[in-house]
Amino acid sequence: MSSNPYPIGTPGQPWGASEKSAWLASQRIQRSYADEVERHILALQDTFNLEQYGQLVYSDGDYALWGLRSKNWQPELPTALVTGGVHGYETSGVQGALRFAQRHAADYLGKVNLLIAPCISPWGYETINRWNPDAIDPNRSFYVGSKAGESVALMHWLRKMDVAVTMHIDLHETTDTDNSEFRPALAARDGKTHDNWNIPDGFYLVGDTFSPMPQFQRAVLDAVQDVTHIAEADENNQLIGSPLVQFGVVNYDTKKLGLCAGVTDALYVTTTEVYPDSPKATPEQCIQAQVAAIRGALGYVLKLKA
Repeated sequence: MSSNPYPIGTPGQPWGASEKSAWLASQRIQRSYADEVERHILALQDTFNLEQYGQLVYSDGDYALWGLRSKNWQPELPTALVTGGVHGYETSGVQGALRFAQRHAADYLGKVNLLIAPCISPWGYETINRWNPDAIDPNRSFYVGSKAGESVALMHWLRKMDVAVTMHIDLHETTDTDNSEFRPALAARDGKTHDNWNIPDGFYLVGDTFSPMPQFQRAVLDAVQDVTHIAEADENNQLIGSPLVQFGVVNYDTKKLGLCAGVTDALYVTTTEVYPDSPKATPEQCIQAQVAAIRGALGYVLKLKA
């Protein structure tokens, strides 16, 4: 069912500068990146090497971009990348990455090299937004020539380190606001029509079409289902408009779409999707599900390397 016209722009006509300015003017700071995220990252300096890999300068303020890197880096060990907050409004991805770093990273000391970027889009975190202030989706912007500063900064950090990443898990949510706000805004921005998709009730994964690794995906889901429920397919055997490839999993061409999950050439790649609006899940369960997904992913990779 098509949604009502978006309040900004003319239906069927892509946005220009004035529409983007009107959209930006409608955004408001609703929470603090410094208080809820950055201070917790900085508190991890005894556990990780803190690396400021970028600085975003926006009208609402400047935002330091922080990465966490294992102190005991050992080149012979596999390297795992954990990313959160590519879409800043997806709270459990940010808090799940932090929770893992705070409470569980020590369990992997001497077993795996960890790279963690807990909040790639801090302005999006503060305004509870999918886009950056330029009305660009960072999670469609991981490619050469990208205009999203959030994406460019992460890509530069990874290139500078020049390490082979074995596993990458990117932490996301699918929310009711995807249908009520973000997809209608996307359609309006691009001058297209929009049809709502069914929001899955539960946790699911997005694998990579060209590196699907179904057993790896299964291991992640097995870890998560002890915390929260896995989403069932809709009447078309789909999740968010994509065909199910196994229970709880769909695949995307991550590199073609410019997704964060395609930012490396890691063999084991997955994107988590938590449903925080479910009547069967609490915010705490959503954070725990993200942590369980990270641990399930690492456990699978380390078992293979044993």
